[in-house]
Amino acid sequence: MGDSREAGAEAPPAGASAQGGLSLLSQGESEEPSAQESDLFLGGSEVKSRAVVKYSSAPPRTAFARLEEKTDLKLPPANWLRESAKLGPAGTTILGNSKKSKPFSSFGMAYDFIDSVGNDVDVVSDSENIKKLLKIPYSKSHVSMAVHRIGRTLLLDELDIQELFMRSSQTGDWTWLKEFYQRLIDQKWQRKKKSKEHWYQKAILSKFLYYSINGDGAAQPVPSAEEQESSSSGQARDPSGASWPAPFEMPSSVSEDPSASSQGLKNDFVRNILWTFEDIHMLVGSNMPIFGGGRYPAVSLRLRDNNKPINVLTGIDYWLDNLICNVPELVMCFHVNGIVQKYEMIKTEEIPNLENSNFSTKVIKDIAQNILSFLKSNCTKEGHTYWLFKASGSDIVKLYDLTTLCEETEDKYQNPFTMPVAILLYKVACNMMMKKNQNKKHYGTIRTLLLNCVKLLDKSRHPQIIASANYMLSELFQLDEPKKEESSESPLNENSDESYSEEEEEMPDSDENGSYSTSSDPSDDNKAVAIIKSVGELSVPEKYKSIHQIRPSCAFPVCHGTEERCRLVLSYVLEGLKSVDSSLKKESDLPAADPSTPIPLKYEDESTGGSPEGLEKQMALFLDKMGSLQKSNYSSQSGMIPGTWQHKMKLQLILKSSKAYYVLSDAAMSLQKYGRALRYIKLALQSHDTYCCLCTNTFSEVLLFLSQYLTLCGDIQLMLAQNANNRAAHLEEFNYQTKEDQEILHSLHRESSCQGFAWATDLSTDLESQLSVSCKCYEAANEILQFSDLKNQNPEHYVQVLKRMGNIRNEIGVFYMNQAAALQSERVVSTSVSSAEQQLWKKSFSCFERGIHNFESIDDATNAALLLCNTGRLMRICAQAHCGAGDEFKREFSPEEGLYYNKAVDYYLKALRSLGARDIHPAVWDSVNWELSTTYFTMATLQQDYAPLSRKAQEQIEKEVSEAMMKSLKYCDVDSASARQPLCQYRAATIHHRLASMYHSCLRNQVGDEHLRKQHRVLADLHYSKAVKLFQLLKDAPCELLRVQLERVAFAEFQMTSQNSNIGKLKTLSGALDVMVRTKHAFQLMRKELAEEFDQPKSDGTSPAVDSSPSLNREEVIKLLSIFESRFSFLLLQSIKLLSSTKRKASSNIEEDTVLKTNKHIYSQLLRATANKNTALLERIDLLVHLLDQLARGGGGPGWRYGRCKHQTTAQR
Repeated sequence: MGDSREAGAEAPPAGASAQGGLSLLSQGESEEPSAQESDLFLGGSEVKSRAVVKYSSAPPRTAFARLEEKTDLKLPPANWLRESAKLGPAGTTILGNSKKSKPFSSFGMAYDFIDSVGNDVDVVSDSENIKKLLKIPYSKSHVSMAVHRIGRTLLLDELDIQELFMRSSQTGDWTWLKEFYQRLIDQKWQRKKKSKEHWYQKAILSKFLYYSINGDGAAQPVPSAEEQESSSSGQARDPSGASWPAPFEMPSSVSEDPSASSQGLKNDFVRNILWTFEDIHMLVGSNMPIFGGGRYPAVSLRLRDNNKPINVLTGIDYWLDNLICNVPELVMCFHVNGIVQKYEMIKTEEIPNLENSNFSTKVIKDIAQNILSFLKSNCTKEGHTYWLFKASGSDIVKLYDLTTLCEETEDKYQNPFTMPVAILLYKVACNMMMKKNQNKKHYGTIRTLLLNCVKLLDKSRHPQIIASANYMLSELFQLDEPKKEESSESPLNENSDESYSEEEEEMPDSDENGSYSTSSDPSDDNKAVAIIKSVGELSVPEKYKSIHQIRPSCAFPVCHGTEERCRLVLSYVLEGLKSVDSSLKKESDLPAADPSTPIPLKYEDESTGGSPEGLEKQMALFLDKMGSLQKSNYSSQSGMIPGTWQHKMKLQLILKSSKAYYVLSDAAMSLQKYGRALRYIKLALQSHDTYCCLCTNTFSEVLLFLSQYLTLCGDIQLMLAQNANNRAAHLEEFNYQTKEDQEILHSLHRESSCQGFAWATDLSTDLESQLSVSCKCYEAANEILQFSDLKNQNPEHYVQVLKRMGNIRNEIGVFYMNQAAALQSERVVSTSVSSAEQQLWKKSFSCFERGIHNFESIDDATNAALLLCNTGRLMRICAQAHCGAGDEFKREFSPEEGLYYNKAVDYYLKALRSLGARDIHPAVWDSVNWELSTTYFTMATLQQDYAPLSRKAQEQIEKEVSEAMMKSLKYCDVDSASARQPLCQYRAATIHHRLASMYHSCLRNQVGDEHLRKQHRVLADLHYSKAVKLFQLLKDAPCELLRVQLERVAFAEFQMTSQNSNIGKLKTLSGALDVMVRTKHAFQLMRKELAEEFDQPKSDGTSPAVDSSPSLNREEVIKLLSIFESRFSFLLLQSIKLLSSTKRKASSNIEEDTVLKTNKHIYSQLLRATANKNTALLERIDLLVHLLDQLARGGGGPGWRYGRCKHQTTAQR
């Protein structure tokens, strides 16, 4: 039966005719797959029957020869029991010489039509078994059938107690069932021999059928009765000589080709028909011969003894056979003592109305529905063998669970159905798994099928099936699902009406009237799962209503988290690995894993392994190994032979374990459990290392996995480096190992040392080492993408790897830069730059440069700008290092400083060019601008404070300082509202202050060029004004504001010295006093801060003796206050002198008198106040504020003077 059984052909239409008679489908042929449905209307009721031939191995239909009257059927025809071209290879089977079912016939069909099992079909069985069940209420004969459940499908097979117990007497295999049978059912059992009449009738039928296909054949001498019995009984038995296989005669390779076994699991039926009877779908095997010819396109041929009328059982038998095979007519040949009398043609729909054989087709329909409902309601445990039994002459039908009874014996594997059932469960699950487009909704069913398959098998005898089943169980859990699928909307978490639990108990009685039960009535059998107390109940319509409610829904196991899902996967992987390893018979070569003892791992000395040089060597070895993968080097330690099922299965299981550990590591990473994440990624890489040792041809997908693993490993090492404070907890998590992990690792160690990635997964305590390892992981991940065309096939992953490479190189560059800065701060001032610092600069610069290249290669302008910014910062650190190298007293701004600051400026400008515009990334843009402004400002400040007069002229230095300050102002954004705005305002105010001071100084030192002096005077006044405006915007810079104002007063005083006329001096003096009045804002800010500082300790109940403010430098305040009091006093005195002299020379002016009087009053108060050295700071400030208020009011007189003077001064300028 090596033909394909998916032809989908149907029974021929009733009206079809063929030249030379009716024909059966020849082997390998298929008919038109148009569905034909027979709707028979009998007695006013309708019975729906539809038959589709799925496969047929019959030869072309043979026209039956109408035998002449008086033909003696006792004489054999010439072709009797001989092969014929008309019959084909299935000749003797077609002619019905053997009606006996084989014990595993339903399994043979199920294997061939695996798509139908478990889902679409309700029953798979031999047509003889179907007929026997439907005749139960009419027949007194015994019924003995084995029932198995696969999904929603029931497999029915004849359980021949006679032959079974005869075998038990010979082998002792079924003694437990024989004892059970004798104890509860038939205490005096003995084998019943069939009568000679039985063999005579079989021989007559066989000869009649051979005559019918070869009417002109000559008669042969009739064999003796003994020969007839021996030949007929020989044909009735399985030609293999063993209808019942001994337990475990099935080879372990059955999973590869179970249908090829010689243990009776073949599909030996001539026809496999998908028969729909009402709402029941059955896959039926039939050997009924179908003839045809002339005006009879399809008929069944029957031989009847004219002296014995047709009874109900015979009528039902004929009717069902024709329905199943979709044959419209029946031809009956009547004989008397073997002599042919006549032929009679009967239509199929007329059979139920024959005389003496009258039966209701509706009752047959009800019987079918009730029996199916009874079986499905009680045969609930998948993988169990149930026994449906009715004793001869009895009305009671009982259902036993033979698996449960067998488990009570010493050897629970004595059930010969165990292996075929397990194989079928496995094959159905495989078939469902292959349907990628719809298998998710069947995950619950698949899991149940596989778990029951594993439960049935002995691990030591069937490692291949168990390993494969466990692998499929692990495949049910998708490790790479998006996280949203873990929600309640996921099909994995829904209750599937196609799934059920292997743990569930028997269904409760579905019959409302309790017509079958498992009660403990003494007359009942308490070993039975269920009992039909009277076969008459089967004829009652809908007596058992559970046909559509036979399977409670059960959810696929809901995994509440990624870790739980992965742990479940790893448990199945471990079971699969154990099965593979046990089949290799090499366990003695390696010590067994002790669950209480961790497996010793090889660690290298940190002094070499963690150093950059050691890492370089390990990376070189790794890359060599990656290159060798392309050459298919195979290096298993256990000696597994490539291509064997163990090799293939272990590869798949190891790859699955590596994926599971990778997902676990990723989940731990997101929970910030970095020690646990490193442990899991180490196991993932160890699994992958073993895979590479076993693999003879590495696929690009596997290389991509490795690149992803190394990328994650690099992430973990980086996070461990950044979270050094919690190192002890991370180390504890890293060293912890579950028993499951140990056992998986033990299986890996059978094949490989698992040390290929030790360089990447050790937990170091050295920050530099961790950063280096992280970088090497990313570099290795990138190298893998270069081996094949993976980077083009996976552009997103490639971009992520390069981003991480750029980031880690930035981290390492910053690390070396900070180390260099630390060395610089520890270095004694005036000593030259050390070689250690220079080495750190080079390392840092190299990292930044490569990182910039990484980001630029993927057009990541923002990150490239950040690294350029960091490079600029490195250049500034180099400049600062040269700044400290020299004598502080002879300090000058050196060329080296200028060189490095200019390099820093170049890198910042490159960063701005990289960004292009502020809109791309405003925060980065502002940051780069700030750093650029700072660089210009620092460079200008150093040139101003430590002017290189030995190398440059004063004018050139002033020009360079002015240019640098203005560029700093250009990149200092004082207008945009941001967190950095106060800093920008302070910076801009400071720049203006410094420029004003510089021009003020130039004016003091300038001799000669009046135009240049005037220019400096205007610029100084301009920058002082801008500085004051900016400082007034700040609330935390009162000292700076006061200092600028005092410098402005000093500037006015300097101008006054060059003036000759009293009027000019008075105007300048009035302007200076006006500046003094404007310092009131600075004093108010100081007073507010000092008052808050003074009040805070009081509120806390502590001593108020706090002499300094955190925001104000008290000493500086006192110093500035003293200067202010001195200059204020001086200006008032000069004002009084000038006003007095003016009064003597000119006529009296009331306003000037008022001003003079006010100034004298203020001056006297100021003198008295300054004379008292014990006055508190707050009181001094309060007094000055009060005096400035008086000065501002001026009694109405000074206002015009100050205003006029101010306007005149402005006009002069």
